[in-house]
Amino acid sequence: MSMLSALRCPIVAAPMAGGPSTPALAAAVSAAGGLGFLAAGMLATERLLADIAEVRARTDRPFGVNVFLPPADAVDEAGIRAYADRLGPEARRRGVTLGEPTGGDDAYPEKLAALLADPVPVVSFAFGLPDAAAVAALRERGTEVWATVNRPDAAVAAARLGVDAVVVQGTEAGAHRGGAPDDDDYALLPLLRLVAAACDRPLVAAGGIADGAGLAAVLAAGAAAAQLGTAFLRCPEAGTSPMHRAAVASAAPTALTRAFTGKRARGVVNDFLRRHDRSAPAGYPQVLHLTRPLLAAARRDSDAETANLWAGQAHPLAREVPAAQLVAELTAGARSALATSADRAARWR
Repeated sequence: MSMLSALRCPIVAAPMAGGPSTPALAAAVSAAGGLGFLAAGMLATERLLADIAEVRARTDRPFGVNVFLPPADAVDEAGIRAYADRLGPEARRRGVTLGEPTGGDDAYPEKLAALLADPVPVVSFAFGLPDAAAVAALRERGTEVWATVNRPDAAVAAARLGVDAVVVQGTEAGAHRGGAPDDDDYALLPLLRLVAAACDRPLVAAGGIADGAGLAAVLAAGAAAAQLGTAFLRCPEAGTSPMHRAAVASAAPTALTRAFTGKRARGVVNDFLRRHDRSAPAGYPQVLHLTRPLLAAARRDSDAETANLWAGQAHPLAREVPAAQLVAELTAGARSALATSADRAARWR
């Protein structure tokens, strides 16, 4: 049985790379009865190990670590060169030099080796599916393995690899598309039902869930739990910047774009996204490395019209409350919504 069946609350804190998923947030969610996550993506292995140690010091409850797999998406080399030319004047105006659009594996072999040497309760994968050897090695050490998918066929492939659970991510979700390739367009509910019909593993629903009614909806649709990220961005334990918190608290629309990193990701629509979305090429992490100095300057200057401000479609529902309170309120809200639905169903003829 998956660890999901032992959770007191059917809530998983989505791993959010780049700062929001702190050890304090992961520990708070786990201690409250959900499952907290650390994000290993774009993080040095030494820092990851230190964060794992901090979570263990804060709670004895289970938690997870999310790992980025080496990218498998297509790379538009000519498009990246043209994009660099387009962004050059903007970088010069900010007094920075664009980065080199190099590839990379985000130190995946090193991080996997570290997690095999010092196992954690759950490891989830994003940006593709792990190989069978990695799945087997982690499971032999007592670690549950979860895969993130955006398509029904990927869920079937993940189950064949022997993963313990499948994270089903709809297009409503904030930040990067978790699967590979990233050109899917499945919304969460139809994707969840398609995957449930094709895959016998426990499912974790992700994308656009921010309140108890949303949690209840995906549980009724077959999920064992829901994975929420944007809903936790305004919690005091999250490492979200003030600029990002303000964007999440706004009613601004969101969109999927490759403009910031070369991989489709959902964020709050701003001037940079509007100007560069159509010209942005496919190519992760090449475009990420190219734009990194420019985006760092935007964060330094608190420039919300240039920075990438990842958020899901339901971001206006996110509230500024402690993580434990949010977990409790989500659970109570889902219980109430399901009870209301059951009462209505009892009156059907």
